[in-house]
Amino acid sequence: MHFPLTLPADKPFDAVGFGLNAVDHLIVVPEYPAFDTKMRLLDHKQSAGGQTATAMVALRRLGLKTAYAGRFGSDPEGVFGFQTMKDEDVNVEFAEIVEGAKNQVAFITIDARSGERTIVWDRDDKLAYAPEDAPAEFGALGKILHLDGHDPPACARVAQAARVSGTIVSADIDNVYAGLPELLPLIDIMIGSKEFPCRVTGIQNEREALIELKSRYGCALVGMTIGAAGAVVYHEGRFIESRAFEAPGGCRDTTGAGDAFHAGFLYGFLTGEDIETSLKFGNAVAAMKCSALGARTALPTKSALDEFLIRVNLVPKP
Repeated sequence: MHFPLTLPADKPFDAVGFGLNAVDHLIVVPEYPAFDTKMRLLDHKQSAGGQTATAMVALRRLGLKTAYAGRFGSDPEGVFGFQTMKDEDVNVEFAEIVEGAKNQVAFITIDARSGERTIVWDRDDKLAYAPEDAPAEFGALGKILHLDGHDPPACARVAQAARVSGTIVSADIDNVYAGLPELLPLIDIMIGSKEFPCRVTGIQNEREALIELKSRYGCALVGMTIGAAGAVVYHEGRFIESRAFEAPGGCRDTTGAGDAFHAGFLYGFLTGEDIETSLKFGNAVAAMKCSALGARTALPTKSALDEFLIRVNLVPKP
Protein backbone atom coordinates (compact mmCIF):
# COMPACT_ATOMS: atom_id res chain seq x y z
CA MET A 1 0.00 0.00 0.00
CA HIS A 2 1.35 3.42 -0.94
CA PHE A 3 1.84 6.24 1.54
CA PRO A 4 -1.05 8.74 1.49
CA LEU A 5 1.48 11.59 1.42
CA THR A 6 3.72 13.27 -1.13
CA LEU A 7 7.23 14.23 -0.18
CA PRO A 8 8.25 17.79 -1.08
CA ALA A 9 11.19 18.44 -3.38
CA ASP A 10 14.04 20.93 -3.15
CA LYS A 11 14.64 20.79 0.60
CA PRO A 12 18.15 21.16 2.08
CA PHE A 13 17.74 18.00 4.18
CA ASP A 14 15.96 14.68 3.79
CA ALA A 15 14.93 14.68 7.45
CA VAL A 16 15.22 17.13 10.33
CA GLY A 17 14.54 16.31 13.96
CA PHE A 18 13.37 18.54 16.81
CA GLY A 19 13.35 16.85 20.20
CA LEU A 20 15.33 14.99 22.79
CA ASN A 21 18.93 13.94 23.09
CA ALA A 22 20.34 12.11 26.10
CA VAL A 23 23.41 10.44 27.48
CA ASP A 24 22.79 6.89 28.67
CA HIS A 25 24.74 5.13 31.40
CA LEU A 26 24.19 1.44 30.62
CA ILE A 27 24.71 -1.42 33.08
CA VAL A 28 24.38 -5.07 32.04
CA VAL A 29 23.52 -7.55 34.80
CA PRO A 30 23.00 -11.35 34.75
CA GLU A 31 19.37 -10.83 35.75
CA TYR A 32 17.37 -7.91 37.06
CA PRO A 33 18.36 -7.60 40.74
CA ALA A 34 15.92 -8.17 43.58
CA PHE A 35 15.36 -5.41 46.12
CA ASP A 36 18.06 -5.00 48.81
CA THR A 37 20.61 -7.26 47.09
CA LYS A 38 24.09 -6.83 45.61
CA MET A 39 25.13 -8.05 42.18
CA ARG A 40 28.29 -7.81 40.09
CA LEU A 41 27.70 -6.19 36.69
CA LEU A 42 28.75 -7.85 33.43
CA ASP A 43 29.38 -4.74 31.35
CA HIS A 44 28.88 -0.99 31.43
CA LYS A 45 29.06 1.84 28.92
CA GLN A 46 28.33 5.52 28.41
CA SER A 47 26.45 6.02 25.17
CA ALA A 48 24.60 8.85 23.42
CA GLY A 49 20.87 8.43 22.91
CA GLY A 50 17.56 10.31 22.91
CA GLN A 51 14.60 9.59 20.64
CA THR A 52 14.94 12.26 17.98
CA ALA A 53 18.72 12.66 18.08
CA THR A 54 19.20 8.91 17.59
CA ALA A 55 16.74 8.79 14.70
CA MET A 56 18.68 11.55 12.92
CA VAL A 57 21.97 9.68 13.46
CA ALA A 58 20.40 6.48 12.11
CA LEU A 59 19.13 8.16 8.95
CA ARG A 60 22.51 9.83 8.42
CA ARG A 61 24.30 6.46 8.66
CA LEU A 62 21.91 5.19 6.01
CA GLY A 63 23.18 7.90 3.70
CA LEU A 64 20.51 10.60 4.02
CA LYS A 65 21.08 14.25 4.90
CA THR A 66 19.83 15.11 8.38
CA ALA A 67 19.80 17.98 10.86
CA TYR A 68 19.00 18.12 14.57
CA ALA A 69 17.61 20.91 16.75
CA GLY A 70 17.57 20.42 20.50
CA ARG A 71 19.23 21.52 23.71
CA PHE A 72 22.33 20.08 25.34
CA GLY A 73 23.65 20.83 28.81
CA SER A 74 27.00 22.51 29.34
CA ASP A 75 28.20 19.68 31.61
CA PRO A 76 30.52 16.83 30.45
CA GLU A 77 27.54 14.73 29.34
CA GLY A 78 26.24 17.60 27.23
CA VAL A 79 29.64 18.16 25.63
CA PHE A 80 29.86 14.43 24.92
CA GLY A 81 26.36 14.24 23.43
CA PHE A 82 26.84 17.30 21.22
CA GLN A 83 30.15 15.99 19.91
CA THR A 84 28.61 12.63 18.97
CA MET A 85 26.16 14.41 16.67
CA LYS A 86 28.97 16.32 14.98
CA ASP A 87 31.02 13.15 14.66
CA GLU A 88 28.10 11.49 12.85
CA ASP A 89 27.91 14.43 10.39
CA VAL A 90 24.41 15.42 11.50
CA ASN A 91 23.93 19.16 11.00
CA VAL A 92 23.65 20.85 14.42
CA GLU A 93 23.40 24.49 13.36
CA PHE A 94 20.06 24.80 15.17
CA ALA A 95 21.15 22.88 18.29
CA GLU A 96 21.91 24.79 21.49
CA ILE A 97 24.21 24.31 24.47
CA VAL A 98 22.49 25.81 27.53
CA GLU A 99 25.02 27.27 29.93
CA GLY A 100 24.54 26.00 33.48
CA ALA A 101 22.18 23.21 32.48
CA LYS A 102 22.75 19.51 33.01
CA ASN A 103 22.21 17.29 29.99
CA GLN A 104 19.37 14.79 30.01
CA VAL A 105 20.67 11.49 31.36
CA ALA A 106 19.37 7.97 31.77
CA PHE A 107 20.62 5.13 33.94
CA ILE A 108 19.65 1.91 32.21
CA THR A 109 19.79 -1.58 33.71
CA ILE A 110 19.85 -4.33 31.08
CA ASP A 111 19.01 -7.98 31.76
CA ALA A 112 21.63 -10.03 29.91
CA ARG A 113 19.20 -12.92 29.40
CA SER A 114 16.90 -10.97 27.09
CA GLY A 115 18.42 -7.55 26.43
CA GLU A 116 15.32 -5.90 27.94
CA ARG A 117 15.97 -2.82 30.03
CA THR A 118 14.69 -0.62 32.82
CA ILE A 119 15.26 3.13 32.48
CA VAL A 120 15.61 5.77 35.19
CA TRP A 121 16.04 9.23 33.70
CA ASP A 122 16.16 12.94 34.44
CA ARG A 123 15.83 16.10 32.36
CA ASP A 124 16.90 19.54 33.55
CA ASP A 125 14.01 22.03 33.27
CA LYS A 126 16.45 24.47 31.67
CA LEU A 127 16.45 22.26 28.54
CA ALA A 128 12.70 22.69 27.95
CA TYR A 129 11.48 24.87 25.08
CA ALA A 130 8.78 27.49 25.44
CA PRO A 131 6.86 28.09 22.19
CA GLU A 132 8.58 31.43 21.63
CA ASP A 133 12.00 29.76 21.98
CA ALA A 134 11.34 27.11 19.34
CA PRO A 135 13.16 27.44 16.00
CA ALA A 136 9.99 27.86 13.91
CA GLU A 137 11.89 27.97 10.60
CA PHE A 138 13.77 24.72 11.28
CA GLY A 139 11.06 22.20 10.34
CA ALA A 140 10.67 23.54 6.81
CA LEU A 141 14.30 22.63 6.02
CA GLY A 142 13.51 18.91 5.65
CA LYS A 143 11.33 16.73 3.50
CA ILE A 144 10.31 15.20 6.83
CA LEU A 145 10.24 16.80 10.28
CA HIS A 146 10.50 14.19 13.05
CA LEU A 147 9.38 14.95 16.62
CA ASP A 148 9.15 13.08 19.91
CA GLY A 149 6.33 15.10 21.48
CA HIS A 150 8.19 16.58 24.45
CA ASP A 151 7.43 20.30 24.92
CA PRO A 152 4.29 19.96 22.72
CA PRO A 153 3.54 23.71 22.36
CA ALA A 154 7.07 24.27 21.03
CA CYS A 155 6.78 21.22 18.76
CA ALA A 156 3.45 22.57 17.47
CA ARG A 157 5.06 25.87 16.48
CA VAL A 158 7.78 24.07 14.50
CA ALA A 159 5.30 21.59 12.99
CA GLN A 160 2.86 24.28 11.90
CA ALA A 161 5.50 26.19 9.97
CA ALA A 162 6.82 22.94 8.48
CA ARG A 163 3.39 21.91 7.17
CA VAL A 164 2.87 25.29 5.54
CA SER A 165 6.06 24.64 3.55
CA GLY A 166 4.90 21.16 2.47
CA THR A 167 7.13 19.24 4.90
CA ILE A 168 5.73 15.92 6.19
CA VAL A 169 5.54 15.75 10.00
CA SER A 170 6.35 12.46 11.76
CA ALA A 171 6.22 11.76 15.48
CA ASP A 172 7.38 9.12 17.95
CA ILE A 173 5.40 9.69 21.16
CA ASP A 174 5.22 7.44 24.20
CA ASN A 175 3.24 9.45 26.74
CA VAL A 176 0.72 12.25 27.15
CA TYR A 177 2.29 15.63 27.88
CA ALA A 178 0.70 19.02 28.55
CA GLY A 179 -0.42 20.60 25.30
CA LEU A 180 -0.27 17.37 23.30
CA PRO A 181 -3.87 17.54 21.94
CA GLU A 182 -2.95 20.76 20.10
CA LEU A 183 0.09 19.08 18.51
CA LEU A 184 -1.51 15.84 17.31
CA PRO A 185 -3.61 17.37 14.47
CA LEU A 186 -0.35 18.70 12.99
CA ILE A 187 1.19 15.22 12.69
CA ASP A 188 0.97 13.28 9.42
CA ILE A 189 2.70 10.04 10.51
CA MET A 190 1.93 9.18 14.13
CA ILE A 191 3.60 5.94 15.24
CA GLY A 192 3.88 5.76 19.01
CA SER A 193 4.74 3.21 21.64
CA LYS A 194 2.39 0.29 22.30
CA GLU A 195 0.87 2.12 25.27
CA PHE A 196 0.43 5.52 23.63
CA PRO A 197 -2.85 5.06 21.68
CA CYS A 198 -4.58 3.78 24.82
CA ARG A 199 -3.15 6.57 26.98
CA VAL A 200 -4.23 9.35 24.66
CA THR A 201 -7.70 8.02 23.80
CA GLY A 202 -8.64 6.25 27.03
CA ILE A 203 -9.60 3.13 25.01
CA GLN A 204 -7.97 -0.04 26.33
CA ASN A 205 -8.21 -2.13 23.16
CA GLU A 206 -5.09 -1.18 21.20
CA ARG A 207 -6.57 -1.47 17.71
CA GLU A 208 -9.74 0.37 18.63
CA ALA A 209 -7.51 3.05 20.16
CA LEU A 210 -5.62 3.41 16.87
CA ILE A 211 -8.89 3.85 14.96
CA GLU A 212 -10.00 6.52 17.43
CA LEU A 213 -6.60 8.24 17.29
CA LYS A 214 -6.89 8.62 13.52
CA SER A 215 -10.52 9.70 13.69
CA ARG A 216 -10.00 12.21 16.49
CA TYR A 217 -6.86 13.93 15.21
CA GLY A 218 -6.85 13.30 11.46
CA CYS A 219 -3.31 11.92 11.15
CA ALA A 220 -2.74 10.47 7.69
CA LEU A 221 -1.13 7.33 9.13
CA VAL A 222 -1.26 6.00 12.69
CA GLY A 223 0.47 3.03 14.27
CA MET A 224 2.45 1.65 17.16
CA THR A 225 5.59 -0.34 17.84
CA ILE A 226 4.94 -3.55 19.76
CA GLY A 227 8.38 -4.69 20.88
CA ALA A 228 9.38 -8.20 19.86
CA ALA A 229 6.16 -8.51 17.86
CA GLY A 230 7.22 -5.73 15.47
CA ALA A 231 4.85 -2.92 14.50
CA VAL A 232 1.36 -2.24 13.15
CA VAL A 233 -0.14 0.73 11.31
CA TYR A 234 -3.75 1.58 10.50
CA HIS A 235 -4.62 3.04 7.11
CA GLU A 236 -7.70 3.07 4.88
CA GLY A 237 -9.61 0.76 7.21
CA ARG A 238 -6.81 -1.83 7.30
CA PHE A 239 -4.28 -2.89 9.89
CA ILE A 240 -0.89 -3.55 8.32
CA GLU A 241 1.34 -5.72 10.52
CA SER A 242 5.03 -6.43 10.25
CA ARG A 243 6.82 -8.97 12.43
CA ALA A 244 10.12 -8.19 14.13
CA PHE A 245 13.40 -9.80 13.06
CA GLU A 246 15.85 -11.51 15.38
CA ALA A 247 18.86 -9.41 16.29
CA PRO A 248 22.02 -10.71 14.60
CA GLY A 249 23.88 -12.80 17.16
CA GLY A 250 21.10 -12.37 19.71
CA CYS A 251 19.54 -9.40 21.49
CA ARG A 252 22.02 -7.59 23.74
CA ASP A 253 20.16 -4.36 24.42
CA THR A 254 16.76 -2.99 23.41
CA THR A 255 17.65 0.62 24.33
CA GLY A 256 16.76 2.84 21.38
CA ALA A 257 15.03 0.10 19.38
CA GLY A 258 11.99 2.31 18.82
CA ASP A 259 14.17 5.20 17.66
CA ALA A 260 15.88 2.86 15.21
CA PHE A 261 12.52 1.58 13.96
CA HIS A 262 11.33 5.10 13.17
CA ALA A 263 14.53 5.81 11.26
CA GLY A 264 14.17 2.64 9.18
CA PHE A 265 10.50 3.33 8.50
CA LEU A 266 11.18 6.90 7.39
CA TYR A 267 14.12 5.69 5.32
CA GLY A 268 11.73 3.47 3.39
CA PHE A 269 9.32 6.36 2.83
CA LEU A 270 12.11 8.72 1.77
CA THR A 271 13.51 6.21 -0.71
CA GLY A 272 10.20 5.50 -2.42
CA GLU A 273 9.11 2.25 -0.74
CA ASP A 274 5.51 1.38 0.15
CA ILE A 275 4.14 1.12 3.69
CA GLU A 276 4.66 -2.64 4.01
CA THR A 277 8.29 -2.48 2.90
CA SER A 278 8.98 0.56 5.07
CA LEU A 279 7.66 -1.32 8.11
CA LYS A 280 10.06 -4.16 7.33
CA PHE A 281 12.93 -1.68 6.98
CA GLY A 282 12.01 -0.25 10.37
CA ASN A 283 12.03 -3.68 12.00
CA ALA A 284 15.32 -4.55 10.30
CA VAL A 285 17.10 -1.43 11.55
CA ALA A 286 15.70 -2.02 15.05
CA ALA A 287 16.89 -5.65 15.05
CA MET A 288 20.38 -4.66 13.99
CA LYS A 289 20.52 -1.97 16.68
CA CYS A 290 19.65 -4.55 19.36
CA SER A 291 22.73 -6.63 18.55
CA ALA A 292 25.06 -4.35 20.56
CA LEU A 293 25.08 -2.34 23.77
CA GLY A 294 23.91 1.25 23.36
CA ALA A 295 21.25 3.11 21.40
CA ARG A 296 23.50 3.91 18.44
CA THR A 297 26.39 1.42 18.52
CA ALA A 298 25.01 -1.00 15.93
CA LEU A 299 22.89 1.36 13.83
CA PRO A 300 23.61 0.16 10.29
CA THR A 301 25.06 1.82 7.24
CA LYS A 302 23.15 1.41 3.99
CA SER A 303 25.43 -1.44 2.86
CA ALA A 304 25.04 -3.26 6.20
CA LEU A 305 21.26 -2.89 6.01
CA ASP A 306 21.25 -4.17 2.43
CA GLU A 307 23.24 -7.24 3.49
CA PHE A 308 20.86 -7.91 6.39
CA LEU A 309 17.81 -7.62 4.12
CA ILE A 310 19.33 -10.19 1.76
CA ARG A 311 20.04 -12.57 4.67
CA VAL A 312 16.44 -12.43 5.85
CA ASN A 313 15.17 -12.83 2.28
CA LEU A 314 13.54 -9.39 2.17
CA VAL A 315 15.30 -8.48 -1.05
CA PRO A 316 16.75 -10.80 -3.72
CA LYS A 317 20.48 -11.32 -4.01
CA PRO A 318 22.07 -9.11 -6.70
